[in-house]
Amino acid sequence: MQIVETSNEGLKRAYTVTIPAKEITARIEGEVQRLAPQVRMPGFRPGKVPANLIRKMHGDSLHQDALNTTIREAMDQLVSEKALRPAMQPQVALGEGYEQGKDAELSVSLEILPRIEAPSLEGLKLEKLVVPVKDEQVDEAVERIASQQKSYETVERAAQTDDQVLCDFVGKLDGVEFDGGKAENQAIVIGSGRLIPGFEEQLVGATAGEQRTITVTFPEDYPAAELAGKETTFDITVHEVKAPVETTIDEDFAKQLGLESLEQLRTLLRGQLEQETAGLTRTQMKRALLDQLAAGHDFEVPPSMVDAEFEQIWAQLTHEASHEDDAAAALKEIEDEKDDYRKIAERRVRLGLLLSEIGQANGVDVTAQEMSMLLSQAAQQYRPEDRQRFVEYVRNDPMAAAQLRAPLYEDKVVDFLIEQAEVTEREVSREELQAAIEADSDEIRSEAKPAKDEEPAEAEAVTQADTPAETEAAAEAEEAGDKAPAKKPAAKKAAAKAADGEEKAPAKKAPAKKAPAKKATAKSEG
Repeated sequence: MQIVETSNEGLKRAYTVTIPAKEITARIEGEVQRLAPQVRMPGFRPGKVPANLIRKMHGDSLHQDALNTTIREAMDQLVSEKALRPAMQPQVALGEGYEQGKDAELSVSLEILPRIEAPSLEGLKLEKLVVPVKDEQVDEAVERIASQQKSYETVERAAQTDDQVLCDFVGKLDGVEFDGGKAENQAIVIGSGRLIPGFEEQLVGATAGEQRTITVTFPEDYPAAELAGKETTFDITVHEVKAPVETTIDEDFAKQLGLESLEQLRTLLRGQLEQETAGLTRTQMKRALLDQLAAGHDFEVPPSMVDAEFEQIWAQLTHEASHEDDAAAALKEIEDEKDDYRKIAERRVRLGLLLSEIGQANGVDVTAQEMSMLLSQAAQQYRPEDRQRFVEYVRNDPMAAAQLRAPLYEDKVVDFLIEQAEVTEREVSREELQAAIEADSDEIRSEAKPAKDEEPAEAEAVTQADTPAETEAAAEAEEAGDKAPAKKPAAKKAAAKAADGEEKAPAKKAPAKKAPAKKATAKSEG
């Protein structure tokens, strides 16, 4: 095989690779010999079919398989001989006019990873903003749970807002019952907002044993076309009116929740609050760490990786913008800042590569057991019949495996760096911690907006850079509070979200979002 370098500019490389025809022919002959004992043909004993007949029957497929295999091996040899570290899969083109029996000439182009020296970790300093959990916060958490554990008792009076009404109802359109509009012994809390607009309000004043008919209009955007925008009636029979009973926070209340004591409930809630604030603290420290790394490193990054990262950002942005109330305005707004988001993508890739280099230089790795757990967790997102196929796909695709590994790998590198840093603690309130995170976001965003005649500065923090097949490039899995700059429209708040965590557009309160279901007035939770 002959390799000739035809281009060497920055991180871009191009080669002409010539594979002698005899190598391809030899591979075909080897495959013929392998298949011969297995081929069955009328008139020949098993394993005695002549080689020329095998070539005649399977020649085209044998040649194509041999060519593909030889090309793959040629790429492996190219990468090995030239000590290349491809950023993405090389682009390979077979020369025009190639025919079986001739040398195969390949045009190969690729981008390589930059050579990065792992930075010195000496002098790394971080401030850790700590939020202590106060007793008052635990009290509020207990009260929230108590408010959600409402009980009701039957009363002999007319129904009021916040009361629970037990009733039957039958929905009719033009006097005819419609599918999904009927329910029996349905418990409806007046004012809960779970039913179609106007339904609950018309139960105010109802008494046990009463029958009444109410009129409601389905929203224009109701999923069932036959009901959307239509005026309907519901015949209602009231069985009971129940008033809410205030929950007493005591030992019995804790036991109703399956706990041993009220103190155990408070301990559990305190732990949850501490975990929440610890997550925000880590976000703040991680952002400060990444800012220090970004400020000290400015090396060239592969354009193809930046393009791939930008496409992920842009897809998320346009998805969020399309769900804004004024989608056209939201799309125009992000279009005006397209260059800013490309700089965000570039910074993400640069930091991802830098974190990868630091991790490799310091022996940070994802163990086989950790990878197995990641794979198992990711497979749960698929239907049971598809999970094994997903597992096999990831195990056989280095790129897919690297992308699955990247967030955990990067978190381990960040943890390693935090351990090496000189950390000072400062006690703050939760509001101050959140404000600090938002202030950092605004500062990063402002840096991405250059004044006239100025060069654009770097932007947002790194998240999930595409990982090349030959490296364990890390990419920032953005955490709570690190999604986007504060005080931005919803479309922008999704600018840098991880792919496994898209925000859903808020659901509108509409009647019977699942029209065919048994409870026509139940609001969809989706």
